[in-house]
Amino acid sequence: MSENNTEKPWGGRFTAPTDAFVEHFTESVSYDQRLAHHDIKGSIAHVTMLAKTQVIAENDAQDIIAGLQQIDKEIIDGKFVWSTALEDVHMNIETALVKRIGDVGKKLHTGRSRNDQVATDIRLYLRDEIDDICLKINDVLKALVALAEQHTETIMPGFTHLQSAQPVTFGHHLLAWAEMLLRDRSRLQDCRKRMNLLPLGSAALAGTSYPIDREFVAEQLGFDGVTQNSLDSVSDRDFVIEFSASASLIMMHLSRFSEELVIWMSQASGFIDIGDAWCTGSSIMPQKKNPDIPELVRGKTGRVYGDLMALLTLMKGQPLAYNRDNQEDKEALFDAIDTVKACLLAYSGLIPSIHVNFEAMYKAAADGYATATDLADYLVVSGLAFRDAHEAVGQIVHYAIKEKKPLAALTLPELQQFSDAIKEDVFTVLELEGSVSSRNHVGGTAPEQVKQALKRLASLI
Repeated sequence: MSENNTEKPWGGRFTAPTDAFVEHFTESVSYDQRLAHHDIKGSIAHVTMLAKTQVIAENDAQDIIAGLQQIDKEIIDGKFVWSTALEDVHMNIETALVKRIGDVGKKLHTGRSRNDQVATDIRLYLRDEIDDICLKINDVLKALVALAEQHTETIMPGFTHLQSAQPVTFGHHLLAWAEMLLRDRSRLQDCRKRMNLLPLGSAALAGTSYPIDREFVAEQLGFDGVTQNSLDSVSDRDFVIEFSASASLIMMHLSRFSEELVIWMSQASGFIDIGDAWCTGSSIMPQKKNPDIPELVRGKTGRVYGDLMALLTLMKGQPLAYNRDNQEDKEALFDAIDTVKACLLAYSGLIPSIHVNFEAMYKAAADGYATATDLADYLVVSGLAFRDAHEAVGQIVHYAIKEKKPLAALTLPELQQFSDAIKEDVFTVLELEGSVSSRNHVGGTAPEQVKQALKRLASLI
């Protein structure tokens, strides 16, 4: 056997050395080394089970565990030397173990394959990352709740088609974002439940002839149970795809937040100002203060969508069972995780820096004739059919635009030109405060309802 293959666990079959290009092209340790801790954790549970079932001797298992723990510490301390010649994280750790404790280290891989090993590692790793992302979502939710608590009565225009539609409270608007994030967190938690089954024991594809105890290993590693089909266990990455789909939805929501912040911070709107520490300037225009963080989050959404598409494409043409294609799942997964975490971290810091321009928000709501629907509802209550009320209010708005007046600034005689159903009490529905307060039901924008929603949210985070 060639000297180049002597350290490769599969080298016995080969007589020619691995081509240098092939070695570089097939290695994954340059990125999958981030699975190291979880790989060692899974190996310790596996070898503990091998001793329990008397597949290997107890003293051998203890030597292997001690060696793995030492390697784990070296990796944490940054002292471990990785080798691309050993292809991946699994072979690097196993080879280091054998060098450290001798041939007894070779017993570690009894009853398993790299196929079920990596499927286990990814689940262990992704489970922890999902937990961390959920915590980061909670941080953003807390920031949103804290800001919304300050603005339960702050009035702004609500928009459809980016046109002023009806007045809402800024607190209510912020809590719309919070509801999206709650669903995002729920999706991640559901994904975690589905993936939290142990594939170890499936071996290469058909299971193993050793008397293993998969349920014991599952319990040791905190899994809810074991997978039920060895072929499926080693070959599918649907849990990675499901996570990436959930990550894409998180980014879609953050991108929508970003779009609004960019619009609101523009001079044309002037609704908010983002703190200086969360903005950047221009290299040529000294007056500029740019909302670069929201813009970057909006841009990074595309890369997470790309990660999802890469994973879907990776899996779509694979026959059962394991194929080397699946090596390509990790970079897309890692990128999606890193991007989502960074963007959530950005928002948990940015949101508290937001300063609200009350006057600009209120003026925009007033100038946009946002209480027109309230006036139509008033006429319906007075006895008009809705379509007749809609037409009358449309004429009133046209008149107000021509006169350059907000609806609430029109006089009673001016309003009565268009309907004799309009009485002196009409002004209670034309005021922005009255309009907002009238939406006093669950899910409505009334300040009282926003305060109730804030209590509910506080209990969920």
